[in-house]
Amino acid sequence: MRTMQKNAVALDQLILRLVVEHDIPDQATLLDFLSREQVQITQGTLSRRLQKLSVQKRDGKYQRVVPVDHPLPVYSMHEAPPNMIILQSGPGFGMVMAVRVDRSNIPGVAGTIAGEDTLFVAVERGHTLEEVRRRLESVLGQPR
Repeated sequence: MRTMQKNAVALDQLILRLVVEHDIPDQATLLDFLSREQVQITQGTLSRRLQKLSVQKRDGKYQRVVPVDHPLPVYSMHEAPPNMIILQSGPGFGMVMAVRVDRSNIPGVAGTIAGEDTLFVAVERGHTLEEVRRRLESVLGQPR
């Protein structure tokens, strides 16, 4: 069972990476990209994975579409002095957290860089890590 879950997570990560890195107009193209990565799945399985990952066709290509009111996953937060806060979450949620932070216009946040499951938050000069951390928690909820 653990191997199946690990494989599902790896497949989800691969799908998300491909959707971000390439303009994919249809599922046949995505299946072709997966095949190049030595992954063979059926179109039905791909459709279910896309639905689970909130990947939809928008503007002629597949992309992750996460509603603004989508509940955020469990995440952890770490300070990296002098001016960086690092948030870590589940696969595919780095960008979701970045969008939420960026749209919130949090005072003291100079900018964000999102990875697949990590968000780096640069703290502006003149603001402390602690105050920005509190503001992030007010937007994202308490880290766990």
